[in-house]
Amino acid sequence: MPKTPTARSTSIAGLLTATSLVLALSGCATYDVTAPADARADAPAAAVKEKDARLAADADGKNGAGKNSPGKDGPASGGAGPEVDCRKSKCVALTFDAGPSENTNRLLDILKKERVHATFFMLGKNHVDKRPAEVKRIDAEGHELANHTWSHQILTEIDPAEAKRELSRLQDAVHRITGRTPRLMRPPQGRTDGEVSRISKELGLAQVLWSVTAKDYQTNDSALITKRVLEQTERDGIILLHDIYKGTVPAVPGILKELKKRGYTVVTVSQLLSPAKPEPGMVYRP
Repeated sequence: MPKTPTARSTSIAGLLTATSLVLALSGCATYDVTAPADARADAPAAAVKEKDARLAADADGKNGAGKNSPGKDGPASGGAGPEVDCRKSKCVALTFDAGPSENTNRLLDILKKERVHATFFMLGKNHVDKRPAEVKRIDAEGHELANHTWSHQILTEIDPAEAKRELSRLQDAVHRITGRTPRLMRPPQGRTDGEVSRISKELGLAQVLWSVTAKDYQTNDSALITKRVLEQTERDGIILLHDIYKGTVPAVPGILKELKKRGYTVVTVSQLLSPAKPEPGMVYRP
């Protein structure tokens, strides 16, 4: 009988949910998976204390906008602007895959206007390597830089050495451009296993899946993309969109307007997990 993946959670309900998610992804690999809420609840006491101190500093007006963003030599962990507490706020993470593209600057203009930060899971070949200016802008405007491999190969279907190259090549390229090294990665098609988790841990990368998909690779209908996102979004969700498709970026203003109307705070993945920090090798999925 094949091994089942290991699930980590703070409650029986969370444990069962995490286990079922992993079983759906793979019937034979062993790896750890947890939900954002469980990650926050499991955060070390020191991290909780640090988080509460930052929140108190913001409340006292001691932190200015952007003070919580990582240093230039630090990881691309997101979190620019005032501190967000997703333990109390109704948060949802906004993520974009497979860019940057010719649409990215327009998307960044929208996010800047709406004062929203997102996580960008970037591809290397024909994207990061062709659009370093957009990568620099994503970084400069406080968004989270993340890894979606170099050429979108399915990591579970290639040799482990090649899988490692797919991830490390993107890491190196982003660091050359920005001085930062991503801490998050999204495996193409969400397909992972124990070997991919081992490689991710070795490279210092946590794995991030999703709970909301507009399937924007199937349609350029911005109204349909908006409808699909809003129908699926719940607290602590992770929204998957692609800034490479024509219908996606025009849908973003309407999505953000309605999410805010419904009381959501839109954050990066690392903000969603805080006070926990992304754990290399771990699979995060709502």
